[in-house]
Amino acid sequence: MKIILLRFLFLAAIVSSPVMALETEQTPLLIHAARVFDGTNMRTNTSVLVINGKVAQIDSRDVFKSSPVKVIDLGDATLLPGFIELHAHLAFQHIPADIVLRHGITTLRDVGGPLHQPYGGDGSLRVLTSGPIITAVNGYPIPGMGADNIAVPVATEEQARATVNKLIAGGAVVIKVALEPGGEVGAPWASGHGHGHEDKPVAEHDDPHHQPAHKTTDSKMAWPLLPENIVKAIVDEAHKHHRKVAAHIGEEKGAELAINAGIDEWAHVPCDVIPEPLLKKAVAQQVKIVTTIDTLSKCPGITHNVNRLAALGAEFLYGAEVAHPDIPWGIDAQELMYMMHMAKMQPLEVLHTATQKAGRYLNIPLLGTIQSGAPADMIAVKGDLAHSFKTLEYPDLVMSGGKIIVNNFVKELPVLR
Repeated sequence: MKIILLRFLFLAAIVSSPVMALETEQTPLLIHAARVFDGTNMRTNTSVLVINGKVAQIDSRDVFKSSPVKVIDLGDATLLPGFIELHAHLAFQHIPADIVLRHGITTLRDVGGPLHQPYGGDGSLRVLTSGPIITAVNGYPIPGMGADNIAVPVATEEQARATVNKLIAGGAVVIKVALEPGGEVGAPWASGHGHGHEDKPVAEHDDPHHQPAHKTTDSKMAWPLLPENIVKAIVDEAHKHHRKVAAHIGEEKGAELAINAGIDEWAHVPCDVIPEPLLKKAVAQQVKIVTTIDTLSKCPGITHNVNRLAALGAEFLYGAEVAHPDIPWGIDAQELMYMMHMAKMQPLEVLHTATQKAGRYLNIPLLGTIQSGAPADMIAVKGDLAHSFKTLEYPDLVMSGGKIIVNNFVKELPVLR
């Protein structure tokens, strides 16, 4: 039956595509690999059939022996879904999308930048957006970065609701709000969008007399925060339209506001230590936590917050904040290692978080998986990932919507008949 189904799918591809030269991107492609991570489980001696930009079948290699398709044999390699980056600033920081794609990210969520409809996924990076961040008048990020294409200030519930509706109409897949008074030691937003300490020795942050540019203990210097009623109005309006709300928070005040207003997602693990009762409330409300641990690794509260959230059963999502000066323009292996060691996640759990779990969170059916009907967004690395995540930063195969972007395995694809 499987052979019959396979031939039917192949014939369907012929009918739908009048151009049948083997070089065309729509030619059915069969990929063999020693290991295939399907988004949940690691499978061995497995092959994946791609037809018309989607995964048509995943099965043992023997099943496909008589199939007349283009073949690529990866040999001793690991094939897995392309990674999904949930916290990036691609457009605002003018990061080339093709570089991000070539380095293993096939879907990216831009949180704080120009508003646009979702695009890509068919040979290019799939890009989703929140559009500009909703913030208080003169609130973060306006003092350091201005408001153009990055922030929208609101002062009333009516303005907040209208802004949410405008963002959704323009293509926002998530609504982002800023609940940031500023002043956290080691925070990358202390000066612009880079580390506030970049030109200073790290030891300076061990000095109790050192004061960052915006210190929350000085109320005159703190950035304004949205009041709770306005944040609740944002959440309520977004939920009416089936959109989640992510909050940029870095310390206790922002965390408390986010919890009280019913925020769905923390865009970062907070930089400052968050009291245990607030962490427990966040977990009880099933707030999702985007990691960005590598970006915030110099914050004094990161290790404590990640450890406690993990112990309390919090749900983490992969995000490395592509565009930050210290972060690779693609998969961040250091972020994956932090997730393992700080959040006590197993290697396959980390991979699942950056693929299938993220796709499900974005409400895109089968994104981040290798199973029948899934978008053929895949990457592969030589060898066994159990030995090192670092190879993921330089994938040897990258595919977007069934189109091969990078292929370091073979120059010519033989035909299996």
